[in-house]
Amino acid sequence: MKKIAIYGKGGIGKSTMTGNLSAAFSVLGQKVVQIGCDPKADSTINLLGGEPLVPVMDYYRDHDEEPDFEHVGKTGFGGVYCIETGGPTPGLGCAGRGIIATFNLLEELDVFGRIDPDIVLYDVLGDVVCGGFAAPIREGYAEDVLIVTSGEKMALYAANNIATAVKNFEDRGYATVRGVIFNRRNIPDEEAKVREFADRIGVPIVADIPRSDEINRFEDLGKTVVEGDPEHPVSRKFISLAEMLLADPPKAERERTGFYR
Repeated sequence: MKKIAIYGKGGIGKSTMTGNLSAAFSVLGQKVVQIGCDPKADSTINLLGGEPLVPVMDYYRDHDEEPDFEHVGKTGFGGVYCIETGGPTPGLGCAGRGIIATFNLLEELDVFGRIDPDIVLYDVLGDVVCGGFAAPIREGYAEDVLIVTSGEKMALYAANNIATAVKNFEDRGYATVRGVIFNRRNIPDEEAKVREFADRIGVPIVADIPRSDEINRFEDLGKTVVEGDPEHPVSRKFISLAEMLLADPPKAERERTGFYR
């Protein structure tokens, strides 16, 4: 089972990247779980025909009993099993605790054991890399991290914080940064800025996603572009990324050989 956390600044398009990558894995015949780790709880909406999923934390607030397996998530496009952690009532409590509570519930219910996924994708807010938001990288849930960024100053600032946070946990055998997903915004000198960042932290740009009206058009229909038109050039970029990640050797072998370091 491959476990990948996708981090990025709020608004940088990480949920679009994650949803399309989930769809791409499913097109390749993989059984996928996508977990949205953001209080907005909109990570999986384009895998579910535009219908929002009830987050785990909302269920906790609205019911006296804990959720059971059938309340945790819902199956979307390509059989992707979708989960949203959600967060506290706005203005009250710590949003990161929603992630921790959901992860504990997934273990109690043996969700991964029941589903037996090939791929687990965590879609995580990267503006604040602390508390629950760091759980996927510090608690051993994810093995690899993909950082979504554009060439914009604040996106790169957040990306650098994420890379630093991941590196701080590397010596404990936790996740490592696999690469950068370059989500273009078409600002001046954008490619040079993102390549300089990737070179500085010592990882490759694993995907270069152009701005595309097709992504927006299909999202208006509640779909990923991979679902809407799997042969579109942008869809092929996500499918190529999925193929590359599937070809990666197991973590133990990567650590032994220094693969992609």
